[in-house]
Amino acid sequence: MRTITLGRTGITVLQNAFGALPIQRIPKEDAAQLLQCAYEGGMRFFDTARAYSDSEEKIGYAFGREGGIFKTGREHIFIASKTHAQTPQEFQNDLETSLRMLNCGYIDVYQFHQMDTCWKPGDGTGMYECMLKAKAEGKIRHIGATTHKLGVAMEIVQSGLYETLQYPFSYLATEKEMDLYRQVQKSGMGFICMKGLAGGLINRSEAAMAFMAQYDNALPIWGIQRMSELKEWLAYMDRTPEMTPELEAYIRDEKRELAGNFCRGCGYCMPCTVGITINQCNRMSLMLRRAPSQAWLTPHWQTEMEKINDCVDCRVCTTRCPYELDIPNLLRANLKDYQEVLAGKVSVS
Repeated sequence: MRTITLGRTGITVLQNAFGALPIQRIPKEDAAQLLQCAYEGGMRFFDTARAYSDSEEKIGYAFGREGGIFKTGREHIFIASKTHAQTPQEFQNDLETSLRMLNCGYIDVYQFHQMDTCWKPGDGTGMYECMLKAKAEGKIRHIGATTHKLGVAMEIVQSGLYETLQYPFSYLATEKEMDLYRQVQKSGMGFICMKGLAGGLINRSEAAMAFMAQYDNALPIWGIQRMSELKEWLAYMDRTPEMTPELEAYIRDEKRELAGNFCRGCGYCMPCTVGITINQCNRMSLMLRRAPSQAWLTPHWQTEMEKINDCVDCRVCTTRCPYELDIPNLLRANLKDYQEVLAGKVSVS
């Protein structure tokens, strides 16, 4: 059974962690059952955020109630949460709300969420100082950062100020992203890997797990909403897939198909000035071919895709995209493919 140590934090857990964004979509009792089963199956690291609606509250309900693990063995479970705060007052409000929702005395890893700048001491914002104060008060144990922007991620690593970095990492990683991993490892930071399934584009978990298992100090957080998904990741605790020649060939083919201008679904481009759901519509062609298509052909998604015709080429979205995608033209290409599927000119799964 493989363990991961998150750099100089000293946090050591089994190789798969629980991404709690999806549990905001299910009833509280279902979420509590899922979280409890994850813990009983060996998962010890649970990642959430103030921005994930009631995700923190559901974790607090599952683990913080009478007899829960927060009350009986807090040292055996690690909670990571995040704040989108842009001011010290917002930071304080978010932290206090998270602690109350989580129903626990401290947060193990508290992260700035989706950073587009690297907060530093003395930069005039007071943001990094908020982390230091919270740590001194015992409200957080470790200071972390999350971002989708490679340049910002590199600056975070080079600053030496943060104990963990959370960044998208999967077998679709570019060479620059692989270099980021190496820099994180060299720095002694912990590396928390989000979007290990590339926002749903990767649909073979065995390949995703075999890739991730090659990297020390890389802890993947898998977004889990269903018991069937949880059982799949728990099965890999004892029987971790190995990188076989067949899986290597499969991944090479995947990278060829998905290389270049594809949307990762991070949502940095949002909101759209004319209401287009960019982060879903911009990868519709891929989702139709790589996931059960009927879920994307509903009247709801037909209406959403039609909104692409309202695009005014303001290109605000392109200035926000961390991957520098030509979003308006990619949207139109996705709409064309979508219309051909609806008209029966192209068959999908």
